[in-house]
Amino acid sequence: MKRFTPHEQWHSASLENGAFNHLNRLFSLNSLTDWPACAWFSSFLDAKNANQQVISFVDDAYFTEEERYYEQIIFDTGKVPTRQQNWHDLFGGLSWCLFPKTKALINQRHVEEITLHGTKQRSKHRNALTLFDECGVVLAVCDDIWPQLLKNHQWQDAFITHRASWGKTIAPFMFGHANYEMLTKPYIGLTGKALFVKVPSDIFCKDLAQQYQYIDQTLYEMIKHDNCLRDNSQLSPLPLLGVPGWYDNNNPEFYSNTDYFRPKRRTRI
Repeated sequence: MKRFTPHEQWHSASLENGAFNHLNRLFSLNSLTDWPACAWFSSFLDAKNANQQVISFVDDAYFTEEERYYEQIIFDTGKVPTRQQNWHDLFGGLSWCLFPKTKALINQRHVEEITLHGTKQRSKHRNALTLFDECGVVLAVCDDIWPQLLKNHQWQDAFITHRASWGKTIAPFMFGHANYEMLTKPYIGLTGKALFVKVPSDIFCKDLAQQYQYIDQTLYEMIKHDNCLRDNSQLSPLPLLGVPGWYDNNNPEFYSNTDYFRPKRRTRI
């Protein structure tokens, strides 16, 4: 497996690829000339945790003597320990800006699971929460064909035959901040975890910020009421570089790499 090493310095050129289109439109991320400070998030952030504490981002150095677990700090105080000049934490902060309700719920669920199981034993629910938080991609769909194609690894149909439908009956919304970090230096093999969210057919005509508000509310309800992340079973592999517009993938030959676009494994009886 490829060992990923992010850029050590601010590298705005790496934010020009299509996977960062939403961040550039909503936050002008690619216009920054250096790492943003923690206070930069405040103009984009309207979030409270489950304790109704206002979410804020605080330099990780402030917590050097802290004994509480990361999720517990956020739950108790609303303060998110944030490493400076760090891609992973930068995108983690932006995820809070885009999905404030869902992020607060995930934080609450982590703390509840830690109360039940401690920090050494991770439950299936907590594993799923972490996997989605790091690697999740919401695939908003208004046509039931998409879960069928993508869950069955019908990559040619999904990415080539129905390519023109991306943005019309399906659209990706990145949730996992680790995905964003690795997409600053994309490589063949980079794979996220898709969660399908059914949306009305007019959703993609709305303002982008409104689309995120709708997705955030729907995700919140799916996790809270439908328990969709009780385990990993509803998360499906998604080759991130195959998403139309997210990479130089206009040539259909790109999808012929079966080491990356792997066929579905047959279930043994």
